[in-house]
Amino acid sequence: MSTSDASSPASADRSLRGLLFLLATIAGVSVANIYYNQPLLDNFRQSFPGSASWVGTVPAVTQLGYAAGMLLLAPLGDRFDRRRLILLQIAGMCVALVVAAAAPTLAVLIVASLAIGVLATIAQQAVPFAAELAPPSERGHAVGMVMSGLLLGILLARTASGVIGEYFGWRAVFGASVVALLLLAVVIILRLPKSQPTSTLPYGKLLVSMWHLVVEHRALREASLTGAALFAAFSIFWSVLALLLAGAPFHLGPQAAGLFGIVGAAGAMAAPLAGKFADKRGPRAIITVSIVLVALSFVVFGASAKSIVGLVIGVIVLDIGVQAAQISNQSRIYALKPDARSRVNTVYMVAYFIGGALGSGVGAAVWPAFGWLGVSVAGIAFAAFAAWNHLRLPARAAH
Repeated sequence: MSTSDASSPASADRSLRGLLFLLATIAGVSVANIYYNQPLLDNFRQSFPGSASWVGTVPAVTQLGYAAGMLLLAPLGDRFDRRRLILLQIAGMCVALVVAAAAPTLAVLIVASLAIGVLATIAQQAVPFAAELAPPSERGHAVGMVMSGLLLGILLARTASGVIGEYFGWRAVFGASVVALLLLAVVIILRLPKSQPTSTLPYGKLLVSMWHLVVEHRALREASLTGAALFAAFSIFWSVLALLLAGAPFHLGPQAAGLFGIVGAAGAMAAPLAGKFADKRGPRAIITVSIVLVALSFVVFGASAKSIVGLVIGVIVLDIGVQAAQISNQSRIYALKPDARSRVNTVYMVAYFIGGALGSGVGAAVWPAFGWLGVSVAGIAFAAFAAWNHLRLPARAAH
């Protein structure tokens, strides 16, 4: 099955939309697995009281596994059929989830969580797959649609995990994910077409070639740094929000911080729209507007240390800005070297998550020393760096 098999432009368009919806579902259901454990830490502590001080390792190694998976597995999409890779990773993920659900000790759960993180990079096969299926004039919209699924998976994972964990226990969360993945695999087998490999490089040379892409494409370096800086600003806010809400005048628990994630769904809903604008107006213009929105959100945050309404408005502006920039950046980089989309995406996403880690670290350092105002200033500083990095590259060299 392929979009070219359709009998008319209208049916071809419906076919493409169906495939993009499926890829968005794949991205969301897979990436959710790296966030399921975050609301369950107290449950882990109760199940493994002898190792209570190590429960924080579970989400940490899951994130570490995801970063490793992006670097080591995501580039394989250029070398092999992405459909087969997705199905193989789903099979491996199901095994890891079963081990996690049955873990007799925290050590076993930690090892299983590392494997879950590595294999959750299924999402990083879905996004370049969308760029491959869509015509160039609709690539931004296609990437945006799949990214919206990924973002909804991130936002709703904690909510689903918390509900299932509260009523059925933490082991049921991993079991429910296995069921969801198996059902998804059936749909993939029936509906998702094969992709055409674009490289014959051996695995080692495939990894080394990513460095050559960084050296060769200035626009990739610029997009990666801009994305990293904006995700650093995003991470500063989310890493400190719970601490702000816990203090005066709010005195709110972690559930309140989780509800702000639902507010962030505005960013997920804006992703396809941002992709359409990127297709029509050009991605660089959208990125410029996005950077302004991120900076503006931290101005709002700085003035909202005692206002829930102000924080909600700031979250909406921040998420729309970050996600619009993300979609536009990815639309740009996928056009740089069509036969290396998975590797280009890997370079970008590794830089992106390094930026997120840096932002979380800066937030942890700034909060105790300078408070919420310091956090807001740091967010503006990262947005300013993104603006400098983005605007210093002439538009003619940005392709």
